[in-house]
Amino acid sequence: MTAAPSIVWFRQDLRLADNPALCRAIAEQAAILPLFILDDESLGERRPGAAQRWWLHHSLASLDQDLRALGSRLILRSGPAERVLQQLVADSGARRLYWNRCYDPESVTRDRAIKSWAKESGLEVETFNALLLMEPWEVKTKEAKSYRVFSPFWRRLREAYSHQSQLQAPRSLSTPEAIASDVLDSWELTPQKPDWAKGFGAVWQPGESGARQRLSDFLDETLSTYKSSRDRPDREATSCLSPHLRFGEVSPRQIWEATQNHLAIKGSDQGAADKFLSEVAWREFSYHLLFNETDLASQPLRPAFAAFPWRQDATGLERWQKGLTGYPIVDAGMRQLWQTGWMHNRVRMLVASFLVKDLLVPWQEGEAWFWDTLVDGDPANNTASWQWVAGCGADAAPYFRIFNPVSQGERFDPEGRYVRNWVPELAELPDRYIHKPWEADPASLAAAGVSLGKSYPERVVDHSVARRQALEAYQQIKKETAA
Repeated sequence: MTAAPSIVWFRQDLRLADNPALCRAIAEQAAILPLFILDDESLGERRPGAAQRWWLHHSLASLDQDLRALGSRLILRSGPAERVLQQLVADSGARRLYWNRCYDPESVTRDRAIKSWAKESGLEVETFNALLLMEPWEVKTKEAKSYRVFSPFWRRLREAYSHQSQLQAPRSLSTPEAIASDVLDSWELTPQKPDWAKGFGAVWQPGESGARQRLSDFLDETLSTYKSSRDRPDREATSCLSPHLRFGEVSPRQIWEATQNHLAIKGSDQGAADKFLSEVAWREFSYHLLFNETDLASQPLRPAFAAFPWRQDATGLERWQKGLTGYPIVDAGMRQLWQTGWMHNRVRMLVASFLVKDLLVPWQEGEAWFWDTLVDGDPANNTASWQWVAGCGADAAPYFRIFNPVSQGERFDPEGRYVRNWVPELAELPDRYIHKPWEADPASLAAAGVSLGKSYPERVVDHSVARRQALEAYQQIKKETAA
């Protein structure tokens, strides 16, 4: 008698290697139904944004291709996950269901309901950790509380994490041909008219093989200079692994192991490796925050900030979104985001600070824009990072951190190469004016073909004035809190 098939429900784990749910199903020695569900209804507002959907399309196509090379295929279905799974069980006679856990509140609520239904229906259900180094409930303070500050979290994680060798990808899989699947193109995940994502393909290779190549290239070519150059947007000095991590095409365990192996073989700088792994740990920290603070996406971690005097500034928000603020480093970042679906991390902090502290626009507006336009829009990282910049998140004393877009540009893009690439109308300005064109004399502007207010916008605000107003607002809520 043939054993009933097992369902492996792929989610944020679009890979074959180091996939514990898949490995557990293989151990049953039964047919496997690799399933992906497009479940926009259950996730509500936190369903993948437009740029993520572009990546998802290509990542699913890559995963299907990898599965077909093993004699299997990816089954695609759309709708509320519980209903889809019920139908697939009825269609296939499957008796086992495996998935790797997600930690955002919408997914947790959905998954609990599905697990309850499955057990009541007599199905065997097992779930696994494939997304994080350690579970959110495993890293605690001495008082058994979740961490609110990153540095002690990072120290504790390094002490507690027990290295685990990654699980190998299968060599073959069997999937019944009779099981129906949606056609990927019918989901219309990629934009058509206009094709605003046309520049993405020149930058990215979604899929497990793309992630593997990106990690290998980074370790071989970039890791040694990572610590000293990572804040320079004018250089290719970061890993660019974030979208691959977002969709689980590579796991943090794989990154950790590959980095340690590289150190052992190549003898690269330990400090650079530690700094790189600390960035992986920030993602980990963000998920621990999200799991323990379920309203992190909408409410400030520090309750006092609920009374912060934000402004409703539709014009300022639109100019920020379009990269027309009049501050070159900010505009360069926002244009890089629109054209590639990604932005350098240092510049992310600058543009976020500008929105919430120069324009006093609520951080939730910026988080929503990033969620829609980033290919690596991550439910934990995106939210925790925006709250950190806004000053209402997980940080010891954040209220006075207001980035100066001019001095930051001069420090991290000293020759203006990043700005010239993404704001070409300023390309001919001398270095001394590239980050502050409003200070250029008329002759220099004319020679560079720049007409402020016409070819390039005037500043939407004066940073020195905006900084003072932001500090006054922060002092106001501090006084109210103290009272």
